[in-house]
Amino acid sequence: MAALDDIPLFSMLKSHLGYLSEKQRLIAQNVANADTPGFTPQDLNDFTTPLGAKGAAPLAMTPVSMSVTPALTNPMHMEPPAGSASKSWQTKAAPDSETKMDGNQVVLEEQMIKMSEARQNYDAGIGFYEKSLNMLQTAIRAPGKGQ
Repeated sequence: MAALDDIPLFSMLKSHLGYLSEKQRLIAQNVANADTPGFTPQDLNDFTTPLGAKGAAPLAMTPVSMSVTPALTNPMHMEPPAGSASKSWQTKAAPDSETKMDGNQVVLEEQMIKMSEARQNYDAGIGFYEKSLNMLQTAIRAPGKGQ
């Protein structure tokens, strides 16, 4: 039986939602360091898929590295599903528009705007995921059967 991750659309949505979660975590980290002298805010590189690239595998995801690989240390442990290792994306320094006297480059208003955009994109991704799942359920339903 195929998992939803085997369907490229769901795999891409899952990766995009993970990207947005990581982006929100970084923004929260930036806000938490708004008073740390010399702190430069971080952001993620843009989420990309090689959909438009010639010769690229369709809908292949582009996580930069696999940061953690679970290891079985006891035979009683459950084996993690394939591809379940956490993915990470490249971060970059993303100083805001102003620098304080102590060298801190976090502008809370700009971070709040970034958080709002990430939240809206996450909500849109969840909505698209749900609609895609509903379409899949409709497609596999026997003709003439109701809900």
